[in-house]
Amino acid sequence: MSLERALRIDPDLSHSPAVAMKVDTSDSRSEAPMHSHRKGQLIIALRGGLTCEVPNAMLMVPPQCAIWLPGGTPHSNRATANAHIWFLFVEPGCAELPDECCTLSITPLLREGIRHLAELPWDYPPGSATDHLVRFLLAELARMPRERHLLPISDDPRIRLIAQALADDPADRGTLAQWAARVAMSERSLARLVLKETGLSFGRWRQQLHLLIALRLLAGGATVQHVSGELGYESVSAFITMFKKALGMPPARYFAALEG
Repeated sequence: MSLERALRIDPDLSHSPAVAMKVDTSDSRSEAPMHSHRKGQLIIALRGGLTCEVPNAMLMVPPQCAIWLPGGTPHSNRATANAHIWFLFVEPGCAELPDECCTLSITPLLREGIRHLAELPWDYPPGSATDHLVRFLLAELARMPRERHLLPISDDPRIRLIAQALADDPADRGTLAQWAARVAMSERSLARLVLKETGLSFGRWRQQLHLLIALRLLAGGATVQHVSGELGYESVSAFITMFKKALGMPPARYFAALEG
């Protein structure tokens, strides 16, 4: 099922505590334009990548994590080719989950439970085996720690344009002055705008985007050499230095720690 087709299925018609669905994309990108649900939505990508835009941030599904969107949040989704994605829709008030968009750590047990739930009918009675599974999953989900794997953006169309362009071509090493010219601003004005709207300098903001893309690519099996090239770094060592400064350890150690 593609993202476009998934939009035709309304999870809000179900009043079960939680329901799940699987989305597979073909050999081309799939996109769902801005929309919202009454239910909260958890997004997990087990293969490929998914980028989610909300009014003030761009989120990418990182390894061992999931995106959480509270009910009523306007959002759009873009999936890479050949992605395997799972959605968990949660009825408001059924779990103590964050009231703002964020990424949450996800255990292998939670992932497998949600995958299994996606194979089950949405209309299940209270006290059934499916209901017990859902109650367990929601209790576990409420215990998961938050992560900060997001790129702050804003409603300003110039910042959104730059964010989308950098996400589409992360190897673009255009300077602040060059980006300012592209959006018809002075270099100083763009620097002030990015800092005001995101809380980060332009350089730190772009680095955060690179980090999110790197996590997604590395989790998908890409080599450090490939990722450093995709992000436009002049050398592998420069990329590893950036990664280590951001997350406290080089990529190999970071993923080894995730695997326990």
